[in-house]
Amino acid sequence: MGNSRGPQIPVVVLAGFLGSGKTTLLNHLLHRSGGSRIGAIVNDFGAIEIDAMAVAGALGDSTVSLGNGCLCCAVDASELDGYLDRLADPATGIDVIVIEASGLAEPQELVRMVLACENPGVVYGGLVEVVDAAEFDDTRARHPEIDRHLALADLVVVNKLDRAADGDRVLALVRSLADGAAAVPATYGRIDPEFLFDCRPSEERIGQLSFDDLHDHGTDEHTGHLHTRYDSLSFAADVPMEPRRLMRFLDSRPEGLYRIKGYVDFGPYDTRNRYAVHAVGRFLRFYPEPWPAAGPRRTQLVLIGAGIDTEALGRELKGCENDAPHADEHGMWGVLRYVQGTEEDPGAEEFPGAEVR
Repeated sequence: MGNSRGPQIPVVVLAGFLGSGKTTLLNHLLHRSGGSRIGAIVNDFGAIEIDAMAVAGALGDSTVSLGNGCLCCAVDASELDGYLDRLADPATGIDVIVIEASGLAEPQELVRMVLACENPGVVYGGLVEVVDAAEFDDTRARHPEIDRHLALADLVVVNKLDRAADGDRVLALVRSLADGAAAVPATYGRIDPEFLFDCRPSEERIGQLSFDDLHDHGTDEHTGHLHTRYDSLSFAADVPMEPRRLMRFLDSRPEGLYRIKGYVDFGPYDTRNRYAVHAVGRFLRFYPEPWPAAGPRRTQLVLIGAGIDTEALGRELKGCENDAPHADEHGMWGVLRYVQGTEEDPGAEEFPGAEVR
């Protein structure tokens, strides 16, 4: 179930109609990556690749520009595999790959292409749909398919809220159309990169998870604005987690909970492995990996969201603990559905994690 080449690189699909702010968001991620190296597949509809020029200075050789047409139409799955192979080569040192789709691309097809990738070094990391709050009603009238796109998304960035006359109404409407997916309000495409991927820490921390401090991402003039609406919870437990209880917690997580990351100890259910967990909006994956030879075996999780009751969530996670010495032989089935490459994996026919809220 693991990858012999090392940790899998998440591939995030960044979609949205023309003018929604995808390139602005990508540039924001590139400049606020916390030391992580981002590879991008940038696709602009037209002969002159404006989007590629906008990000090329930040990415250098890590940019793959497809040009003159939608990615979902311009390449087939085998060609996309080639681009992903290039960026996922361990020599590049890339931590996350972002596919910025053309404003006319079909998100569903892009996701299917990523899911069909045969490179064991990459894994689908979720669909992020960007919408322009100020133009949302007009965009919806011109492109009614946006309702379907929102229903597929794992995370929705409601951008340009500062320009919307009735931002609260638009945000509520988007959330209703997103079918339970997390909707993040934003201006100038500024969202916390940790919503999408683990930022590489500036310093190694002995005995702790390698997570950047959520409130320590730099000193630019917008730093304070970025985090004012976000809450975080750090949870640690020396008692193993009971898989069925944890899955019930994940099934019922609130809409405002945008991101979950960390490691889970399932104790007697799998004594060899810890389970890295990665959730973006409704998207969920577990990645089993051998326990490090040194150090304690414990669960360590970070939850990030807006308007979440961190104390209540902490109590719920505490209630997932279980120190029973023996495992129920069927107890891990719910978890294994979200481990790529197992029989319980939903596969590419349906987007993995889509039914988890």
